[in-house]
Amino acid sequence: MDEANQLSRRSLLATGLATGAGLAAGMAATPVPATARVASASAAPPLSLTTDGRYVTVPLAKDAWTLGVVQSRVIAVDAASPEKGRRANVQHMCDLIDYASGFSGKKDLLFFHEFPITGYNYKWSLAEARRVAIELPGEETEALAKKARQYGTWLVFGSYVRDPAWPDNLLSITTIMDDQGRIVDRHWKARNIKGVFFGFELFTTTTYDVLDRFVEMYGQDAVVPVARTPIGNLSTSQVQREPELFRAMAMKGAEVILRTATGGFTPADIQATAMYNGVYTAIANNAASPNNGLYFEDAGGGGSAVYDPLGEMVASAPTAFETLVTHRIPIKDFRARHRQPVVHSELVMPVYAAYRSKYPPGLFSSYQPTSIEDAGKYLADKARWPK
Repeated sequence: MDEANQLSRRSLLATGLATGAGLAAGMAATPVPATARVASASAAPPLSLTTDGRYVTVPLAKDAWTLGVVQSRVIAVDAASPEKGRRANVQHMCDLIDYASGFSGKKDLLFFHEFPITGYNYKWSLAEARRVAIELPGEETEALAKKARQYGTWLVFGSYVRDPAWPDNLLSITTIMDDQGRIVDRHWKARNIKGVFFGFELFTTTTYDVLDRFVEMYGQDAVVPVARTPIGNLSTSQVQREPELFRAMAMKGAEVILRTATGGFTPADIQATAMYNGVYTAIANNAASPNNGLYFEDAGGGGSAVYDPLGEMVASAPTAFETLVTHRIPIKDFRARHRQPVVHSELVMPVYAAYRSKYPPGLFSSYQPTSIEDAGKYLADKARWPK
């Protein structure tokens, strides 16, 4: 396999994986350059997980930084001609970045919800959603990169994504862009809920849906991603009510967990992520969205917030309309006293090892549904649990 193809296939591997020596010691490690992350899976690093309470880091660039959670509208673009709509949505993001960086001062990281670029339309087929999706990098990320450089601000945002390594699939990716406009990490959605809708299912390809191939391509460590950055260890997720996933992030050293939602979430779930794992946790939900053509304007909007490591809400959106939620993260002081969450894994691991989830992993490895109705039919008889 040539290097260019390897890079395409490996481009989603988490950044900052440490050397084996760094992992064993649990000390600060040097990030791996993007161009180096093209090794075959057989050469992939082991799990970046220590066994002494500490966790892998890279040196901090600053002692504290300001997080800004951008609660913005969600407007679906026209799938027949998506370019104009994507440009308008990206321009709106750029405008909001300007607003956030103006009168109220610099924000070190601005965090958007999962569909600020493409919007979301449950009626899209796979082909339409892929046409709507962006590529990483691409025109949209280049426009955002200019804003990142202009203000020296990190950006985190979700989007539907097309990737040459997955030519038949639709990915939902949360991108982490540094203050120089460089894409430093791309986190897949871990899983979709299944068996809860009436007559349809989601057809986005998640890590769980192609788990074996994902591990083969990107390594086991990328399944639960932690981006080790100069402003702290960041993990992102579009998943709701999956406490084990967030616990695993914290075990691997996540210090700030950035969670996105579209159309609502459960605040107690976000609070529990912070409290049970002793980490900062933020939720970016969409704002009320006028003229969206699909829902009432206020459907599921609002509630964006930040929780501290004690589980206390330290900042929240006072409205369902577009707004900015900010909080200062004292990352140096936090890191000095923070350790992995205390989990008596020996008590519960036999139960986890014997448990089987309702749906097995890898179901989209053999067939990719082409619509929500097709996904419903395909998954109708795939449950491992009896009805």
